[in-house]
Amino acid sequence: MYQVGKEEIDAISEVLLTGKLFRYGIGTACATFEERYAKFLGVKYAMLTSSGTTALHAALVSQGIGPGDEVLVPACTYIATAIAVLAAGAIPVVVDIDESVTLSPTAVEAAIGPHTRAIIPVHMWGMVCDMDALMAIAKKHNLKVIEDACQCVGGAYKGRKAGSIGNAGAFSFNFYKNMTAGEGGCAVTSEDVAADKIACMIDCCRFYWEGRDKSIPLFAAPGARASEIEGAILNVQLDRITPMVEEMRKQKIQIINALKGTILTQAKANSLEYECGTHAAFQLPDAETTLKFVELYPCTIAGKTGRHVYTEWDPIFDKQGAPHPAINPYNLPENQVCRMDLKKDSCQKSLDILNRTVLIGTHPNRKQDETNAMIERILAAAKAIS
Repeated sequence: MYQVGKEEIDAISEVLLTGKLFRYGIGTACATFEERYAKFLGVKYAMLTSSGTTALHAALVSQGIGPGDEVLVPACTYIATAIAVLAAGAIPVVVDIDESVTLSPTAVEAAIGPHTRAIIPVHMWGMVCDMDALMAIAKKHNLKVIEDACQCVGGAYKGRKAGSIGNAGAFSFNFYKNMTAGEGGCAVTSEDVAADKIACMIDCCRFYWEGRDKSIPLFAAPGARASEIEGAILNVQLDRITPMVEEMRKQKIQIINALKGTILTQAKANSLEYECGTHAAFQLPDAETTLKFVELYPCTIAGKTGRHVYTEWDPIFDKQGAPHPAINPYNLPENQVCRMDLKKDSCQKSLDILNRTVLIGTHPNRKQDETNAMIERILAAAKAIS
């Protein structure tokens, strides 16, 4: 949680005192946020969910993804990206990242097979993917694009907000995100039919509260509604996000400029002037040198972030895609044509990049003298290992 204060407390109190915690109704906090967030992103529809995972699941279903389909996901992303694919009944195919620590367009092009139906670009640690290249590949091969912007709230690619560029997008508002309600998520799209499918995924009984919509047949779904308390918090958080991102981006650029000419090489930036700026990523010559650096300046090695690295996705390697074997996507007859041969070394290039990449966090509350002192410590550590 980056910033929270009395404004959030007041918003929660207002909801509690009304006694109306159910999200349906006129002028509800959730509906207000959805309208505001859609406008903020430049999309037609934004729909709150219970988490980023359920948002991804709904976004995938909205694009017709299901059994018999492969979905390309990056080797560096939270495991939820792959789990959402399985939840839709499809099979995730893991693809290499490049030095931007995001999905490699070159690797995507090479990985497309006869059953590939979609790509999930993940804007990792606030750094955006090369969306121009990925969208061109998707158009060439008639693939759907579902953006995972769970770690990039407020970030953008060349002026277009992350999550608004593909066919659908997903966001997370859990405790660790730069816009948070403790938990929660949001699925977004500008496609009418996709929006109806997302709405049904979030609440298959919404027609009881908002009226039946005949554009799609209603289908059973587990549901993933957000509460009015989350909506109230997020309306305040939305007011905070732009100045927060601007401050973090400013800090990141200062750090990058200060480290030019050192042993630390800036990670490839696809849209530095528009991204979130929550982390500055740098690559060192090799994994051994990286370990020496973090001993002198403690920070995060991207390859040691657990479930963000594909080698730690136990359910995927165990092919346990559901709680019952009869509905496990790995067992479905339709999916036997899909690629399921993931090995620990399948994306060795990604592992090499991640194990020599360090992540240096920024914070909107960090004062200038604190940033200056941090840079001095980084410079000293870089000099010591050069």
